[in-house]
Amino acid sequence: MKRASIRASLIIVIAAIILGGVIAGLLQSYWVFLATSVLITGVALQSLGLVAGRTGMIALCQMSFAGVGAWTVGYLNLAEAPGGLPVWILIGGLAAVPLGVAIGLPALRLRGINLAIVTLSFATAFDTILATMTYPGQTDFLQVPRPALFDSDEGYFVFVLLLYVAIAVALEVLSRSRLGASWLAVRHSERAAAAHGVSIATAKLSAFAISAFTAGISGGLLAGYLGTLVSENFSMMQSLSLYAVAVMTGAHFAEGAIIGGLLVVMFPEILRRLDLPQDIGNVLFAIGATQALSTGETMSETFRRQLRRLMPARVKAAASAPASDLPAAVVRPAGPALSIEKLTVRYGSVVALDSVSLTVAAGTVAGLIGPNGAGKSTFIDAVAGFLSSYEGSIRLDGKRLEGMPAHLRAREGVRRTWQTNRIAPELTVGGYLALAAKGLSESETRAILSWLDCPDPETLVVSVDAGTRRLLDVAGVVAARPAVVLLDEPAAGQSHEETLRLGQRIAEIPKLFGSAVLLVEHDMDLVRAVCSEVTVLDFGRVIASGPPAKVLDQGPVKKAYLGIEEESVAA
Repeated sequence: MKRASIRASLIIVIAAIILGGVIAGLLQSYWVFLATSVLITGVALQSLGLVAGRTGMIALCQMSFAGVGAWTVGYLNLAEAPGGLPVWILIGGLAAVPLGVAIGLPALRLRGINLAIVTLSFATAFDTILATMTYPGQTDFLQVPRPALFDSDEGYFVFVLLLYVAIAVALEVLSRSRLGASWLAVRHSERAAAAHGVSIATAKLSAFAISAFTAGISGGLLAGYLGTLVSENFSMMQSLSLYAVAVMTGAHFAEGAIIGGLLVVMFPEILRRLDLPQDIGNVLFAIGATQALSTGETMSETFRRQLRRLMPARVKAAASAPASDLPAAVVRPAGPALSIEKLTVRYGSVVALDSVSLTVAAGTVAGLIGPNGAGKSTFIDAVAGFLSSYEGSIRLDGKRLEGMPAHLRAREGVRRTWQTNRIAPELTVGGYLALAAKGLSESETRAILSWLDCPDPETLVVSVDAGTRRLLDVAGVVAARPAVVLLDEPAAGQSHEETLRLGQRIAEIPKLFGSAVLLVEHDMDLVRAVCSEVTVLDFGRVIASGPPAKVLDQGPVKKAYLGIEEESVAA
């Protein structure tokens, strides 16, 4: 477990011990009873925070998953199954997983309002089914027994608190793993995530599955809390209210889930004491969610931002590490690393690329240049697998890539950067490198960051300037030691001195990492300094190819860049 995960987990555990001691030891039974409800709601909110907050998908059926968990616990109680409530709760969580995966399948193609409609439809259907049936033990008033050690209200509060902490710690550890990083990457940019070899399907389905499991556990806890349940406990409106609160508070953080649980449980209590309609709470939750969506900041994120202001963290450069700590370069056979033959891309009647052929030899840095609109980005998209419809041949180390999606091409050895930054700001610098390249040791991570003058691995990406983020983008692709690195304008936003240093580093990539490089760039000084071969595109066609000194002096190339004839240039 990483140091950051251990530190965050210890904070959660210590806060839980203090909170549990105060509530169980000092408060009256009624308030302990309400505090237990806060924690159960917090578990449900954590499940929603995973799929909505971490992965960026809309899920409006979370209480349906909780209902499955509760129904399973009730049935196991009726059947007098062995193991007692702790085992039944886990089984209830597992029972919700297949439904979570089934709901996650539409998320592979649907986003936004369309996905919201699908999940809301499921919640409505589940509501209808519950209205025609009773929960096991409901008609006989058969209570779900609590564990013997936790039978009292104070004891059950401790039991629920232990499960809440276990789930919070598990999700914290997951969030700092490569799987957790892939969730954040998918939320920020699915294309960028796929470019690092992340399977979007796996990331989304795993988020829905774990989310459904956690929600199922909350339903099982609710069964032990209330004893007997009715369908109204898991209505569609409960799911909508829960989603609004999760968005407003930032339930993907442990403290955000607790804040949300307090709002869900205590707001009705306050309204009841003030003799006000209960619906006012849902209206205020909706307003709060709208505010969070419009500002892009939840209550938890506001709290953490203020905390960082009080204790500002200095952005440290990665500790200097010897070049010997860099990942060992992959030895590749001589010959073409990337071979493109007659690549043609059409958008209707518009021909974006017209029979483009290009070869990048192993162990070299090649350039691809051209004016804006020449087709460079389309070329990169086609090679990296983000365009499924094209004509021609793309070979990597002699292997054809046709029909292979972007994330599989990345795993095969085609990695790319982007013109605009697409790194999830919630990641740490080290977490981003772990996402981009599997199996990096701590010394290798620090060596790569030191090589490019990037910050310390524990630094949050959100605190890093735009120019450094572009360097991180380069660090991520070379760390994976792919066969070919496609660098899309990496010098954008860099000063002249920074560009010179970046050029030196790009020139070192083939030797240090074993990767051939195709550099797409407008800075001609950088192209001259690092490229052994240059290909020039104009209106989707190759107009020149060869050594930079020869190519950049040709008339058609000057005309493409300057828009004037060669004679005018000479004059």
